[in-house]
Amino acid sequence: MLFGRGAGGGASERPGWQTGRGGWARPGANQEVEITLSLAEAARGGVRELQLHDPQTGQGRALRVNLPPGVRPGQRVRLAGQGEAGHAGGPAGDLLLRVHVAPDSRFRLEGRDLHGQLAVTPWEAALGGQAEVETLDGRVTVRIPPGSSTGRRIRLRGRGFPRPGGEAGDLYVEIRVAVPDQLTDAERELFERLAAVSPFRARAGA
Repeated sequence: MLFGRGAGGGASERPGWQTGRGGWARPGANQEVEITLSLAEAARGGVRELQLHDPQTGQGRALRVNLPPGVRPGQRVRLAGQGEAGHAGGPAGDLLLRVHVAPDSRFRLEGRDLHGQLAVTPWEAALGGQAEVETLDGRVTVRIPPGSSTGRRIRLRGRGFPRPGGEAGDLYVEIRVAVPDQLTDAERELFERLAAVSPFRARAGA
C-alpha cells in the first residue's frame, strides 16, 4: 500500500496570485510517496502502477510511472505536476517517489557493486573447475582457481548494479568450501588416505 503525504515546497510555502475574478490561485502541494522495489526491479527499472490518495479531494487515483534503470535505495524520483491539485487554477505540485530496495537473498549491494557467495566442494577448491553463478541478468559460468580457500573472491566485471549513463558495478562472488554432513564409507576412506599422505597443515604447529 502506498500513501501520499505533503512534502516540502507545498502550497503553504508557495506564493499565490490573484485571478481575474478575485480569487487566489495557489500551486498544489508536493506529495511524497514511499515505494519498495526488489533488487531486480530497481536494477532494470520499468513501468510501475501506483495507487495514490489526494488528501485535498479525498479521492484515489492510479498513476503509471516509468522508473529509470539503476534506481538506488533512498533515491528520490521527481514527477513534475503529479502531486496535489492546485487551487483556483494554480498548477499541480510534484510527486516525489522515495525508493526502498528490499533485501535480496542472493546479493548484498554496496555502492554499485554486488556481493554474493559460491559454495564449492573440497575437491573443486583444491583442483579448480567451473561453476554457474547467479547474476542480475541470469546464470553465467565462472572459473574456480585451483587452491581456493573459503573467502577467496571471484570478480565479474560489469555484472553488478547498473549505473545510469555509465558502466555497471562489479559482482564479487566469495567462495565457501562446503563439506558433506555425513560421509559414505568410500568418502571416509578417501579422506583418511588424504590425511595420511598430505603434508598440508591448515594450522601452524598442527
